[in-house]
Amino acid sequence: MNPLRKKRLIIILAILVGVGAAVGLALSALQENINLFYTPTQIANGEAPHDTRIRAGGMVEKGSLQRSSDSLDVQFIVTDFNKSVTITYRGILPDLFREGQGIVALGKLNADGVVVADEVLAKHDEKYMPPEVTKALKDSGQSAPTPAKEG
Repeated sequence: MNPLRKKRLIIILAILVGVGAAVGLALSALQENINLFYTPTQIANGEAPHDTRIRAGGMVEKGSLQRSSDSLDVQFIVTDFNKSVTITYRGILPDLFREGQGIVALGKLNADGVVVADEVLAKHDEKYMPPEVTKALKDSGQSAPTPAKEG
């Protein structure tokens, strides 16, 4: 083989190895930071991974909110009208958090099937619902409840 061709081949192979390593590192970093959305039905059916950060969302069941009297711990149930999942959270809930409204919780699913949330996101106006929750409700054959008019 011609020495010039051999040198070019080595350079091209080195570039391909470098690009492959960079892509591998980028995919590895993205894999650790991805938060997939799961509905209560998917969580109840065991489709959601345990001890991995996920997003769980649905409608907060009326009458399910339980606040601890001596700490910031709260527990509530989220449903997609087929199945329900319990979510626990330690902290101050968003101002717009209400029973009967759509929410998305970010956290980890424990062995008991309870989502231990470290962040809770609530809708930002009376007509908005997270797109994932809207799609999940539509897929389950339910429609999102219409907001009650005040005043």
